[in-house]
Amino acid sequence: MSQPTIIFSGVGKSFPQYHQITGGIKRFIFNLPRALRTFKQARYEVLNNINFEIRPGEAFGIIGKNGSGKSTTLGLMAGVIAPTVGQVTVRGRISPLLELGAGFNPELSGRENIYLNGILMGLTRREVKKREEDIVGFAELGEFIDQPLRVYSSGMLARLGFSVVSSLDPEILLVDEILAVGDIDFQMKCLKRMLDFKRRGVTIVFVSHSLPSVRDLCDRVLWIEDHTVKKTGPVQEVLTEYAAKWAEPYSTADCQ
Repeated sequence: MSQPTIIFSGVGKSFPQYHQITGGIKRFIFNLPRALRTFKQARYEVLNNINFEIRPGEAFGIIGKNGSGKSTTLGLMAGVIAPTVGQVTVRGRISPLLELGAGFNPELSGRENIYLNGILMGLTRREVKKREEDIVGFAELGEFIDQPLRVYSSGMLARLGFSVVSSLDPEILLVDEILAVGDIDFQMKCLKRMLDFKRRGVTIVFVSHSLPSVRDLCDRVLWIEDHTVKKTGPVQEVLTEYAAKWAEPYSTADCQ
């Protein structure tokens, strides 16, 4: 049996929690050691004791309410942040699509940003050139492809971002809720491409509030609640339980 592509072992993540200085700056300075200890000890826990594995070629969904830690989990996979405790193991080349406009220069055109983003992801200019026609065609931005990104809407940025990342032959594709800003036709187009990746054996990690999209794409689902793992299991089982708790518009009949 092949080794898991992604492993989270006892992972926790917290961030410093900064407080306003009260009592005046003079009092703060006279009590500097105690004040610094207070600043250092005050932390906000985003994830607590997260454990799961993702198998090669698996489409793995992550669900949960806003603020539960879903995007932080993807950030840990992508290596853009490090765990406070525990260990994150990733085997394979990551292609992340985590934030609108990440890696883009707003003063450059869409076409110029295709080259910039591709080179930042490790491709040569010649390799980007081979993919340019497919990227431009998939994004469907028309004449805006040669306009600066500062005039793009959030939906247009999502189109360009997904088009670039999905053209790079990913081994592991990380997709955050970014696709929610696109129109329904483009969302379906993206889902179709991700299903094609799945057939080709690409490992996909998909964060979404759209339960039907998670159902259509994913094999298993991780449910994060209160910053820890609530449940991990087959897609129908987890989504049905999640929908029942939060009264989501989701029908178990859709899974049949």
